[in-house]
Amino acid sequence: MPKILGIDIPGKKRIVFALRYIYGIGMTRSMDIVEKANVDPSKRADDLTAEEMASIIGVLQEGYVLEGDLRREISHNIRRLISIGSYRGIRHRKSLPVRGQRTHTNARTRKGVKKTVGAVRGKGARTMVKQGAARTK
Repeated sequence: MPKILGIDIPGKKRIVFALRYIYGIGMTRSMDIVEKANVDPSKRADDLTAEEMASIIGVLQEGYVLEGDLRREISHNIRRLISIGSYRGIRHRKSLPVRGQRTHTNARTRKGVKKTVGAVRGKGARTMVKQGAARTK
């Protein structure tokens, strides 16, 4: 497994797909990096020479924010939105969808497991209902 910027990338995959294992690189960026580094996109990551690896690393270091720096930047932006009290910041604070999606029926990924309110369920609920019915008579 070759290492690029301290990240192991899969050696059996083509370099265009292997670069996508680095946080912040998608398909378009991967194609651009390989093109700027003058590397054959169909080449496997294990088959890269030292010069090709150096050129890819040079391209990555010169023009892209990746991995830890990118994660830090994103979290800083979210904290900024929360601190100024913007609409998006409030949605982040409440763990609700930020980009205008509906929440009446969906958004389970963002909101978490459904919390039922008002309905008492389970074995204990039956005895409570029976006791309540006996008291009302």
